[in-house]
Amino acid sequence: MSTIFTKIINKDIPAYIIFEDEHFISFLDTNPLSIGHSLVVPKTEVDYIFDLEEEYLKKILIFSKKIASAIEKSTKCSRVGLKVVGLEVPHAHVHLIPFTNEKEMDFINKRLKLDESDFTSLLKKIRDNL
Repeated sequence: MSTIFTKIINKDIPAYIIFEDEHFISFLDTNPLSIGHSLVVPKTEVDYIFDLEEEYLKKILIFSKKIASAIEKSTKCSRVGLKVVGLEVPHAHVHLIPFTNEKEMDFINKRLKLDESDFTSLLKKIRDNL
């Protein structure tokens, strides 16, 4: 079964892609909790993050660190938090969420509404800080 993330990986649907390598892809969440909220997704379609091979788990954190550092340099935040939930889309993924207060990382919060120019401007900033 092809998930929305697999469709993004295969370029079947558009996304604001920050960076990708042979194992992972990172892109802006289009329904973000905060400015810079992004996802890191393994290109291997696995439902549950802890079903990934141990080597892949190490690599996803190293990849996420690179993206989080660029997000932190590009946004006004104290830190970039990492959150793994995995219920909405049956494809393992990590949320990178810039925040100043822990409550900003709660998925119960209202999502931001950004337009295309906001996303493209933010994407450029993050890419420039990689």
